[in-house]
Amino acid sequence: MKKILIISPYFAPANAADMQRIRMSLPYFMDMGWEAEVVSCDPKYYEGSIDELLLESIPKSTKIHYVSAFNKKYTSKIGLGSLALRSIWFYKRKVNQLLRKGHFDLIYFSTTEFPICILGAYWKKKFQVPYVIDMQDPWHTDYYENKQKNERPPKYWFSYRLNKYLEPIAMRKVDGLIAVSGQYNRDLIKRYALNVPYTTITFGAFEEDIEIAKTNLNKYPSVLKRKGKIEVGYIGRGGYDMQDAVRILFQVFAKALKEDYKYFDQFYFNFIGTSYAPSGQGKKTIAPLADQLKLGNYINEDPDRIPFYQAINTLADMDILFICGSNDEKYTASKIYPYLLLEKPLLAIFHENSSVVEILRKCSNATVVTFQESDETKEKKIKSFLQQFTEVKYKLNRENFFPYTAKEMTKRQCILFDRAISQKNEH
Repeated sequence: MKKILIISPYFAPANAADMQRIRMSLPYFMDMGWEAEVVSCDPKYYEGSIDELLLESIPKSTKIHYVSAFNKKYTSKIGLGSLALRSIWFYKRKVNQLLRKGHFDLIYFSTTEFPICILGAYWKKKFQVPYVIDMQDPWHTDYYENKQKNERPPKYWFSYRLNKYLEPIAMRKVDGLIAVSGQYNRDLIKRYALNVPYTTITFGAFEEDIEIAKTNLNKYPSVLKRKGKIEVGYIGRGGYDMQDAVRILFQVFAKALKEDYKYFDQFYFNFIGTSYAPSGQGKKTIAPLADQLKLGNYINEDPDRIPFYQAINTLADMDILFICGSNDEKYTASKIYPYLLLEKPLLAIFHENSSVVEILRKCSNATVVTFQESDETKEKKIKSFLQQFTEVKYKLNRENFFPYTAKEMTKRQCILFDRAISQKNEH
């Protein structure tokens, strides 16, 4: 049995998107010939939403090692807030101990706390253990360079320069790459002239999550406040890069409302958990669009995130599900699978090059609208969907969906792991 050490600063019970791949893969690693151990930060150092129920999906046999981190209360005074920067020294010390005591065939960084990945090159040199990096988002990117200041992430000036310096340290010695977008891999291969195994693997669908949510409905009830309307729901991050997709929906709805007020007045749009900021501190990025189009009475945005399984139960309570994508064509949405598994009326608006478009079209009869379609086509598809959603039976195509299950995605990860260590052995 080969052994893999997984580096994931945020891990269950953190309700963080970047730990979901590992959480959903752990039940299957052993079957694929890999014994996995996880090194995570102690949950007391986490920010954001916590969902203790997430621990139920982790195999009881999983060995999890916890490291400390410097308290953000103090480090934020010198501008260091990220968990990666606060924990990197503790990670170095803990993993050094683990690698001295036991044998590991591979180290796997699966996180968007990217600065921690520079330790891969250090551990490879010190202990001759190869490492693979999972790119769930771009690390160093010029995407925001031409954006207005208010559209850039907090502390962008500092993080842009830090990422530009740190990314090469991790990438020049990496032994394999996994990415949710093929373009992420292509960019890195070209930027660093890499000759390593790489593969594109989106997040997997973990059907057990739907059952866990249903079983715990009393503990994690829907947060939807029904208003006697046709409730449309989106749960996930907002942001300026999502506004193009949301604007398309709002513009069509505003026009339809004028043409057939009696029917379209029945609709109400819910946007929940649109910010990663601590509870009560999130900035609304969807509601301002509604206000511009005088749709404020039809839309509610709550930036605060809710527990993972409560989010599933809330989506299940909606009449219609809506999912939107970034104007960045490389973007892929990890959250699409619960939407599909709930088998409810689904409207999606994405860049046509997003991997989500292909998945939705292959696996469902969801209405998929892309940015590149004509305004006339967009309007016709969205309006028709809203008018006829009760007449269509929404079902998941299980045969086409199978390759996107967590088990199959884990299998593909393990194939990449095998290639990475084989390349190391050849050298």
